Amino acid sequence: MENSKIIIYQMLVRLFGNKISANEPNGDLTTNGCGKFNDITPIALKRLKNFGYSHIWYTGVIEHASATGYNEFGIKANDASILKGKAGSPYSIRDYYDVSPDLAENIPTRMKEFENLLKRTHKEGLKAIIDFVPNHVSRAYKSDKKPRGTKDFGATDNKNTAFDKDNNFYYIPDESLHLPVGGNYTEQPAKATGNDCFTATPSINDWYETVKINYGVDYVN
Repeated sequence: MENSKIIIYQMLVRLFGNKISANEPNGDLTTNGCGKFNDITPIALKRLKNFGYSHIWYTGVIEHASATGYNEFGIKANDASILKGKAGSPYSIRDYYDVSPDLAENIPTRMKEFENLLKRTHKEGLKAIIDFVPNHVSRAYKSDKKPRGTKDFGATDNKNTAFDKDNNFYYIPDESLHLPVGGNYTEQPAKATGNDCFTATPSINDWYETVKINYGVDYVN
């Protein structure tokens, strides 16, 4: 009788298939490498299945802020001041409608490569989980894959008030953002930081690379 217990294997995709072991501090993608969707082969999945896992939790799939740019495909690198590490945090999402180009061998077909990974996963009798991050987004959030008629977050916000139930973000009116690290990123007025930090001066220990999404709750008052 097949074991019905749920056993989850969390996989940071950019590490799992990475064949470069340089591990150079502050190194870029070329130096330190990056695993790809295609590196997660049927053999690897079959072995995970044989170990007893029922689900693979693919972490870092949705496109997040990164120091790596692909200008020829319209994907710009983000400023270092709103990144934690050059690869960026998998939880600092910059496009809900796309997958990370770093994880693709061929950038234009990155979504297809991810879909094929899901097919391989299911073929080996495994289920797939990915992170959806609903609480906050990257300060540099800008979707180039959003459906027609969809507006980016904050596009119609009233930025003159700290809270408006129809705003996407929370604001600190009349104050500029002061980040705890140097860089060229500017934000006026400052937005509240992802870990409920309602100030224009988040600390190094805050999630300063992210902004909190407003679901209609006036936390400050």
